[in-house]
Amino acid sequence: MAQLFFKYGAMNSGKTIEILKVAHNYEEQNKPVIIMTSGIDSRDEIGVISSRIGLRRNGIAIFEETNILSVVEELAYEPACVLLDEAQFLTKEHIIQLTKIVDNLNIPVMAFGLKNDFQNELFEGSKYLLLYADKIEEMKTICWYCHKKATMNMRVIDGKPVYTGEQIQIGGNEAYFPVCRKHYHHPPIAE
Repeated sequence: MAQLFFKYGAMNSGKTIEILKVAHNYEEQNKPVIIMTSGIDSRDEIGVISSRIGLRRNGIAIFEETNILSVVEELAYEPACVLLDEAQFLTKEHIIQLTKIVDNLNIPVMAFGLKNDFQNELFEGSKYLLLYADKIEEMKTICWYCHKKATMNMRVIDGKPVYTGEQIQIGGNEAYFPVCRKHYHHPPIAE
């Protein structure tokens, strides 16, 4: 029976490398997958799933108007699994479409993304994945400043924390640090 999985973690928790690994494992067994990512993420190229360690793969870019269910139904093949990176940027409608892929087409869906933004508010996609997912798993990483588990994403400019601004600002290690609660509220001051 197919299920909707949501695997979330702070920045640098290995979400993208995990999605690439899952795709490889399916395809090594001749089970085709479809990989998608948010069209908002333009760090590499739009539609490219790219990990910090250098692995990358082309996928299908999802935009606000994209009907994910239709994309999967119109494929020339039936995927063994649908894999989504940067799922935090999806809309409520996208998440409902994912549930229909699972429930109506009986295809498992694995969505990977951040849970909360730099102000510790849920992203729309994450909120609805937390509500609708059959299985939820946290991917762990460590705080930028200490050895504790990172649960928050700190936006930084020139190494200094920023707590206000637009929810979505695309960036990697130059713009965000994974941090524990203590260091989110009391970061070491950069000299």
